[in-house]
Order: sequence, then structure tokens, then C-alpha cells
Amino acid sequence: MISEALLRLVRCPDCRGTLANGADALTCSNCGRRCARGPGYLDLRPSATFTEQTKYLDEALHADARHETVSPALLQAGVRQWMLRRLLKPSPGDAIVDLGCGSGRSLVWNHASGATIVGIDVAPYFAQEALERGDLVLGDLRRLPFADGAFGKGYALDVFEHLSREALADVLAEIARVIQPGGRVFVYSHVRRNSWLAGGLRAVNALARQLERVGLVDLRQERLRKSDHLNPLADIPDLERVVGDAGFGIARIRYYTPLIGAFVENILMRMAERALGRWGSAPSAPRGARPSAAGGSAPGGAEGGASLRSAEEALRAARRAAKRRLAAKGPLYYALKCVTALMTLDVRIFGRVRTGPFFVLLERASSAGPHGQADR
Repeated sequence: MISEALLRLVRCPDCRGTLANGADALTCSNCGRRCARGPGYLDLRPSATFTEQTKYLDEALHADARHETVSPALLQAGVRQWMLRRLLKPSPGDAIVDLGCGSGRSLVWNHASGATIVGIDVAPYFAQEALERGDLVLGDLRRLPFADGAFGKGYALDVFEHLSREALADVLAEIARVIQPGGRVFVYSHVRRNSWLAGGLRAVNALARQLERVGLVDLRQERLRKSDHLNPLADIPDLERVVGDAGFGIARIRYYTPLIGAFVENILMRMAERALGRWGSAPSAPRGARPSAAGGSAPGGAEGGASLRSAEEALRAARRAAKRRLAAKGPLYYALKCVTALMTLDVRIFGRVRTGPFFVLLERASSAGPHGQADR
């Protein structure tokens, strides 16, 4: 969807000039740059190229086709959505930018709020529901193609940890430019310094690796998704300094070490996916053809590779079938809703224990000066 509201907000990604709307492209009235219309989104990537690029541009990262359709906000995604609604409070009349929107699923989840939400991401792997219901832009967070003060609110989920220190400063400066004075931005990310709670998380992850060695779970896609984490922030005081330099203060912060969440998603859900993939596949792969960390197959040759591809396709088919059941809101949906509610205990119980992962509500400094920090 490309709405009139979106056309009023966008600007040339190179010179920030206004864009004239044409049949197949937008043309900058200042520099003459032509910006193409994609299938349901605007292509507003800057002409400048950056040496630092995210692996989310790699097609292999999207091979499991999770981005194609949007499932309900459940499990850890449900916890993040719950915190976004609690802290950011999207409402009718709000203009909100979804920074690093990925497939656009959060845009879909918050569509019913009545807010005008614009999603922007550097990779064009948008879900069909997001293309139909929301305004989407293909662009770079270091050169946001929006007018100054275009939005009153924004959010960035799982974005900051993928950026270098320099890129994070650039992104925060751009966010500050497009957010109105007094506006708020909700962020989920993490710093490198953890608390004692991280010991429990390491134990869960160690168990998951042991289960992978015996073929009960498959964590390759999760490793690939985290392979470009640069983790630029050392600790919470470092976070305060970096956002303060960009003109933001911390209005609220809650910490999130997903002990229950990691056990559910990295072990229980991965075991269920593995089982579904095996049940739905052709005859199982030879013992010598176990998945490798790189995503191929270990010894076993062409036969092992073919069996692995068959198992992966069966897993994708099983995942699509599970998404259809979730969309129908039957017993599986309500069971996962209950599990999601249980997973919120990680925030309810330990949310004030300062640790690595965090939910933070940033407030843009007003013209009168930076806001103080409260509700810590």
C-alpha cells in the first residue's frame, strides 16, 4: 500500500527535497532523482553506498520463508509486542515509524491501533499482509527518507545490536531528525554487560546445543540471524551517553533476560519444528548427512544433500500449516497465548534487574533542553 499520508511524509533520500508523485516513480523537485515504486512499497534507498551492510540482505537468511506471512504476536515476539503497547501506547492520530521493520509484522500487529505507521527496512522481504495493510519503504536507516519531525513516535526492535558504534550514532541522529521534539521512541536491544541472570540463559543455550548434536533441534537459522551482531553498547551508562548525544533521554527502561522464553523457543519450539519436519518429509537422511553449522550437509554426498533439502522443505510446509492453524485461532493459538503470558514473567519478575537485554522508551529533547531520566 502506498497511501497519500506516506507521500506527504517522504523526502528524497539524497537531498531531502520534496518528491513529485508520478505514475511509476517519484521525482525529486530539487535534484531530479527518480525513486521507483516497488510492488506495494516505495524504493527510497540512497544513492550513496555504505561499506557496512547487514546480512539481512542475504537471501539465505530468508530461505525458511518465515517472512512471507504474519503470524499472531506470540512467544518472545508477543512479549515484545506487549511491552511496545505498554510503553509506546500507539493510538489513533499518532504518526509512527517502524525502524528496521523486517517483514512488517509489527506494523500489521499494530494496525488496529488506528495510528499511521510507516515501516522502513533495507531488505525487501515484506510479508503480504504488510504490503496490503501498511505503508512500507525500502531504505537505509542512516539516510531516512522522511521530512524533519515527520513522526511523533517510533520504534526499533532488534536493530541496534546489528550496528557498529559509528553506524548507531548515524542512525540515532537520523531518528532524532524525523521525530518531533518531545516525541518518543521504543527500543528493544541489548548491551554487552549482563547480570547474574545470564547464567541461566547460558545454561539453556548449552542444553540446546547438546540437543542439536543428537539431532533433536536445528539452530542453524538462529545462528545465521545473529551472525552479524556487532553489539556496540558496553553497558547501560554507555547507552545513556550514546542516546544523550543524539538528543534523547531515557523515560522508562525495563530489562529482559528471557529465561522462560529461551527454554520455550530454543528448546521446546525447535524440538516441535524438528519433529514436524521429519514426520512430513521423505525417508530420513542417512546418519552421515547431518546438518552442518553452515547450513549444508556433512558427509553423505548428493544423497545426503537431497535428503536434507527434502527435510527443510517439509519443515517449511509444516511451518506454513502451523501458521494457518494459528490464523484460525483454534486450540494451538490459545495454548501459545497462555505460554506467552507465562513468558511475560521474565519481565514482571526480573524487569528491574539491570542486565544486557532491555526495553527502553526514549524521549526526544524539546527545544527547551534535554529531558531528565525517570522511572528507572
